[in-house]
Amino acid sequence: MLRFGSSVPAASNAQRGGIFFKFLFLLCFLCFVFVLYLARQPLLRLAGGFWIVDDGPAYSDAIVILGDDNYGGQRAARAAELFKAGWAPHVVASGRFLRSYASISDLEEHDLKDAGVPEEAIIRFQHHAANTKEEAEALRQLILQQRWKRILLVTSNYHTRRARYICARTFPAGTVLRVVPARDSEYDPDHWWETRRGLAIFSHELTGMVVSLWEMRHQYVQTTDSAVLVVHSVMGDVRDSAIDPVYSP
Repeated sequence: MLRFGSSVPAASNAQRGGIFFKFLFLLCFLCFVFVLYLARQPLLRLAGGFWIVDDGPAYSDAIVILGDDNYGGQRAARAAELFKAGWAPHVVASGRFLRSYASISDLEEHDLKDAGVPEEAIIRFQHHAANTKEEAEALRQLILQQRWKRILLVTSNYHTRRARYICARTFPAGTVLRVVPARDSEYDPDHWWETRRGLAIFSHELTGMVVSLWEMRHQYVQTTDSAVLVVHSVMGDVRDSAIDPVYSP
């Protein structure tokens, strides 16, 4: 009886200790949530900027615009800037068919002309791709056909990371790929959570990246990095003088 009675204070102490540690855990959790709340905007800006990559322009065989461009045609506008700056001799207006007689490629071509790109420099590339992966596969065939080795890829800022991930694993082996973002008025990486459209774009890219990671889990990077591109840029004039620059849509 004495032995049984002496265990009651020990059990009581253990119970009080358990309550104390639970309270301590709850207090730490609340502090963590409070710190997270205070740092929410920097963290959200960091998340918004994660999707954007910018390799910067360098001399290439062609500038490729990925579809779909936004209402303001900002991808085409950025591609026109790069063309007029002399970074490539041709611009590929890539876009899916909207009807049997019209495509996003047609709209991009119109925007490029309005921005001052001559018609003979534009390669209209129409396709039936339903997503970025299918578009990259279609563009792969064009790149092989034209024997291009250096590509400047232009797409909306929020789309650059996923586009680079996909194209680097889809374009022909040895292709020098650089991705250049186009500003998009619908997506501000510093305030994307404040608009419904910004939230939709962020969610779409998050989902799309997860799907791409899964679909291409057995595919590896085939394009070369920017270090190789520097050599191409330096040797550009020598290489181009030895190649007859014939391009056809």
